[in-house]
Amino acid sequence: MTCRYHIRARIRPDGLPITIVGRNADTLEKLLAAGEHGLTTIEYPAPRVAHYIYRLRGMGFVIETIDEAHGGAFPGHHARYRLVSKVEILPDDAERRVA
Repeated sequence: MTCRYHIRARIRPDGLPITIVGRNADTLEKLLAAGEHGLTTIEYPAPRVAHYIYRLRGMGFVIETIDEAHGGAFPGHHARYRLVSKVEILPDDAERRVA
């Protein structure tokens, strides 16, 4: 049996409990920790961050995408993701748990 990291959470004020697993759970935790500042792939260098954001949105989480310009040798734009939903991590899963 494969052990997968997971958390149980609900969207406040009246969302039902849901289980988020793997990288989706890790991304949700990083968004919660980032707060109003949000995060970018520079600060959270994980593969497929946009896909994890897409999956979390599909679960009902409201996540804002802010387009930011950057300079340097390769100027362009990147996304900053900010969690808008109020999320409650359920008490029995406040610590990292393995299923």
